[in-house]
Amino acid sequence: MQIHIEPISKSRIDQVDFDQLAFGRSFADHMLVAEYANGAWQSVKIQPYGPLEYQPAMMSLHYGQSIFEGMKGYRGKDGSIQVFRPEENWKRFNKSAYRMCMPEVPEEIFLGGLRELLKLDQAWVPAKEGCSLYIRPFMFATDEYVGVTPSTTYKFIIFNCPVGSYYSKPLRVRVETEYIRAAKGGVGFAKNAGNYGGSLFATQNANKDGYDQIIWTDAATHQYVEEAGTMNLMFVINGALVTAATGDTILDGVTRKSVMQIAQDWGMEVQERQLAVKELIEGIQNGSVTEAFGAGTAAVIAPIATIGFEGKDYELPERKDSDFSVRVYNEINQIRLGEISDTRNWVWKV
Repeated sequence: MQIHIEPISKSRIDQVDFDQLAFGRSFADHMLVAEYANGAWQSVKIQPYGPLEYQPAMMSLHYGQSIFEGMKGYRGKDGSIQVFRPEENWKRFNKSAYRMCMPEVPEEIFLGGLRELLKLDQAWVPAKEGCSLYIRPFMFATDEYVGVTPSTTYKFIIFNCPVGSYYSKPLRVRVETEYIRAAKGGVGFAKNAGNYGGSLFATQNANKDGYDQIIWTDAATHQYVEEAGTMNLMFVINGALVTAATGDTILDGVTRKSVMQIAQDWGMEVQERQLAVKELIEGIQNGSVTEAFGAGTAAVIAPIATIGFEGKDYELPERKDSDFSVRVYNEINQIRLGEISDTRNWVWKV
């Protein structure tokens, strides 16, 4: 595959304060762009990051054929750029594409193009502790047609953002029992734009009441824990790691499966099962629930301090260095920075 490269005339990197990085506000110099038309991918290029021009009737703006992924690149201990499990993101991206009636992106464009993009923008990968390069691949329909049918043309893009921490403190979350994120037979497992747009109202309501995020429950009964708006949810209950099983309504998170693998390697019991809200609240009260945290690319591991339910807050124990969530975060962090041996072959070096 040939990638045409059009380098920027002057880098914008000196305009960014790498000591004060907000999440998703600064963008690296270049982006990868590929076009899909006439049944094939074509015109793969790397060009300066900048505006795109489209017609008002572009189908993705009307019917939501838009998907994305999120992954991170890190400055390794040896100065190299290391990306954490990008092959898993490529596979999940194509699962989303299939569900949304969109063309799959070949490995040579997704991963091969990403490698070239990172080589070109390697100076944008932060070296500061706690910072990383957030990588955003996405695809959207581009037909100019107001009709409810799959588009015949698409655009695939990857751009990068140097970022700091997504969450700066343990979270306050609230169990959502009115609105839903996803239902069986739907697209909750896919990273399509509509899933996230549909989650904003309930999350905004929770934010107004002093909560950082919400715990989505099942659409049919609101009795079982599913996931948070930006993360899979995990709990340590009676010494076992408990999380909802993946399916139509649960995103198959890369961080989630990494945490589960490490737990199993450490000899910890892992349970993928339904967790009733009632069991969760009772477990916090009787001490059997010792940890609650979110797992996702943006946040990596986000500890939960408080769970709100039916107007009452329930507090989790204060975090300790011996907690599983602390130890598993340190393990993942050391792997992605090259500080310990990558025995599972999770790191992809550029």
